[in-house]
Amino acid sequence: MRRQHVGFVFQDYCLLPTLTVEENVALPLLFSRALHQRDRVRDLLTRVDLQHRSDHLPRELSGGEQQRVAIARALVNNPEILLADEPTGNLDSKRGNEIVALLRDMNQTEGLTVVLSTHNRDLADRADRQVKLIDGRVV
Repeated sequence: MRRQHVGFVFQDYCLLPTLTVEENVALPLLFSRALHQRDRVRDLLTRVDLQHRSDHLPRELSGGEQQRVAIARALVNNPEILLADEPTGNLDSKRGNEIVALLRDMNQTEGLTVVLSTHNRDLADRADRQVKLIDGRVV
């Protein structure tokens, strides 16, 4: 149930080093028996601007590119909720803004709920709602 309803973006990407970009993004589909969704994989790679790197291995990518692969992988199953730990932490401001725009668009058009943790105040200020933790306490 979790893999069908929740997508995860890990701060350290958790990409499999022996799989290509396309294979890493498609990996969750293996467990959902939705292998016919190859178009979804390619669409997401285009939306994160990595379609030209689909045959590359993670070690051939920059940190920002790896982060975008992780984001695409988290979205491939059309989750209802996306849990993202610092999803723009390794992206330059242009790419970070593009990813935030993508997540905002998916929130508005597909009903995706995005829950993210960040130290970036500008990113937090763009959220519809904020929950702040200070010294381990919700304030």
